[in-house]
Amino acid sequence: MAVENQELRKAGLKVTLPRVKILQILESTGETTQHMSAEDVYRALLEAGEDVGLATVYRVLTQFETAGLVTRHNFETGHSVFEIARGEHHDHMVCLDSGDVVEFNDPVIEQRQREIAEHHGFEIVDHSLVLYVRKLKR
Repeated sequence: MAVENQELRKAGLKVTLPRVKILQILESTGETTQHMSAEDVYRALLEAGEDVGLATVYRVLTQFETAGLVTRHNFETGHSVFEIARGEHHDHMVCLDSGDVVEFNDPVIEQRQREIAEHHGFEIVDHSLVLYVRKLKR
C-alpha cells in the first residue's frame, strides 16, 4: 500500500481508503485488462469485499484523471474507460464485437503521421489513433 500512498501524495491527492483501493484495482489489472470502466472498478471492489459506492468510484476516477494518474478514453463502446497513465504513447484497436481493447505502437505509423502533418505545415502536439475492428472470419 505504500507505493499507492506515494503516488497519491505525488499527484497532490490526500490518501484515503477509497482512493488507495481504486488505484490498487487499476494497477493490479494493468497486466491483463488495461482499460476499465467505472462500473468495472466498482464490481472489482465489490468482489474484493470493499464498501465503496459507485458515485465515489466516478468521483475518484475523475480526480485521478485531473491529477494525471489515469487516462480516460471514450471509445465507440458508449462509455468511458480508464487506464493507468504510464506516459508512454500507444494507439488502440477496439473490437466492435467483444469490446476488447488492444494497445499497439507502430513506428512506421507514427512517422507517417508526422510526415503528413509536416506536409500540411503542422507539427503534431498530441494525437489519438483508434482502429475499430472485427475478428477475421476464417
